[in-house]
Amino acid sequence: MKRLWTPAWIARHVAMVVLVTAFLALGWWQVSRAAAGNAISWGYAVEWPIFAGFVVFVWWREVRHALRDAEAGPTAAVGEASEAGDPTVERAEAVEGAGVRPRPGIGRPVRVTRTVGGHGEEDAELAAYNRYLSWLNANPGAKPGDYPG
Repeated sequence: MKRLWTPAWIARHVAMVVLVTAFLALGWWQVSRAAAGNAISWGYAVEWPIFAGFVVFVWWREVRHALRDAEAGPTAAVGEASEAGDPTVERAEAVEGAGVRPRPGIGRPVRVTRTVGGHGEEDAELAAYNRYLSWLNANPGAKPGDYPG
């Protein structure tokens, strides 16, 4: 629970309370306008509480996610520093062994060689893509539009 009382989390809690309060106040304001005869305000009167509910939903989901990461924190790091094999697979195996579901990670693009028709010919489109990835890797500060090929 201490993880939820860091300055970043306190800012999130305050933002959630402020947004929910503001959205419900705007909903009440729209109800008063609708009662005064503005028919379109009925739609907004329903919409603002839905926005408030969405803020609560996202906040609750992030709290659960943070607590789940706090429980699985030391276990998920096992195998990440390994030089042999795929660290994603090793991490998944370590996490599965601890009874925690692994979450997929985003890794770097992998160069794949694909053949057309099984004759050993490399796919031209794939070869061009692999050249592009090699160029991006060699030029880390470049933008995709700078690619000369």
